[in-house]
Amino acid sequence: MQQEEQQHPINPPEEPTPTNPTPDDPQDSEALNARLAEEQQRAESFYASWQRAAADFANFKRRTEQERSEAAKFAGVALVLQLLPIVDDLERALLNVPKELGGLTWIDGVHIIYRKLMAVMDAQGVQPIEAVGQDFDPNLHEAVMRAPGADGKVLSELQRGYTLQGRVIRPSLVQVGTGESAPAEAPAAAENQPS
Repeated sequence: MQQEEQQHPINPPEEPTPTNPTPDDPQDSEALNARLAEEQQRAESFYASWQRAAADFANFKRRTEQERSEAAKFAGVALVLQLLPIVDDLERALLNVPKELGGLTWIDGVHIIYRKLMAVMDAQGVQPIEAVGQDFDPNLHEAVMRAPGADGKVLSELQRGYTLQGRVIRPSLVQVGTGESAPAEAPAAAENQPS
């Protein structure tokens, strides 16, 4: 029996109890309040940093998506810029077909090819810039000549300009009026485009 008492003591050893400050102690209360205020400041600082980081990430994500969309939208601009001189040459050729060749089927075929090419360009978002009769706009037109006519109005178009998805990829080369009256025998400038 004595062995049993030695193995299972009646009174277990006492564990040290932590000394908790009493709420009535003003020095400990002030220290706790100061510590609490410090921790609240740190928490607010971390929260503000998190909010800035979240806003920066949202802006980065939006900007990246916008750049990706722009890149996809304007991916074909290099090809279009290489095709525009061909379109110009085709338009000049169709405007200068002799009248005696006008009714031939192969000439009609070239007109059809021109219209198909312009339809493909239109489907890709390529639009011609309207110039003749419009007010001169340096964002859309490049003045290469001045002549008597309505001041600031485009009198004729020397080379057609184009936009891609609303962005100018080639400005129109135009003749702009000086504000002087035009001579009576000068014919009115009109756009000459193949049909």
